[in-house]
Amino acid sequence: MGDSSDSVTYLIIDGENIDSTLGQQILERRPNSDERPRWERLRSFAAEAWAQPVKALFFLNASSGQLPTPFIRALQAMEYRPIPLAGGPGQKVVDIGIQRTLDAIRRRRGDVLLASHDGDFLPHLTRLLDDDDRRVGIVGFPEFFNAGFSDLVDDGLELFDLEADAHCFTSVLPRVRILPLDTFDPEFFL
Repeated sequence: MGDSSDSVTYLIIDGENIDSTLGQQILERRPNSDERPRWERLRSFAAEAWAQPVKALFFLNASSGQLPTPFIRALQAMEYRPIPLAGGPGQKVVDIGIQRTLDAIRRRRGDVLLASHDGDFLPHLTRLLDDDDRRVGIVGFPEFFNAGFSDLVDDGLELFDLEADAHCFTSVLPRVRILPLDTFDPEFFL
């Protein structure tokens, strides 16, 4: 795969999945702009977590034929590469695009940090974990991760919380989740 000097973290964002989970599962409504993730913070987190450059790819469903131009410009300003994909009715274009990208990364050097909760990526992540010198992680809201992700932890999959680990929000989300006692801080709740 090459020497370690050319290593990079591929940060892959399943924007639809993160937005849907935030809106439907956590807020139970459409998020206000101040409640959305601060994507520049996630990019910084990815760079710091594994201490290497980041190539950030943000996948969008553009099957409607419309581009969210202001959002795309904002992503570009944060050094993300927007990837708007279009397909036919019923096609999960973002999932298919991410799956193809994960497969292509297997032929390259680099680590992978995927922002998603979706189990459709389990086979692809499993194959990436077969490469002993590659770090692979998932970032999102762990209480909504596909159960198969926890099965891959013993194989090296790292799980990160979008709020608690990556600090991608400017306010506390109304989440209810199981907290490990050894990391419980009552000050957070007071």
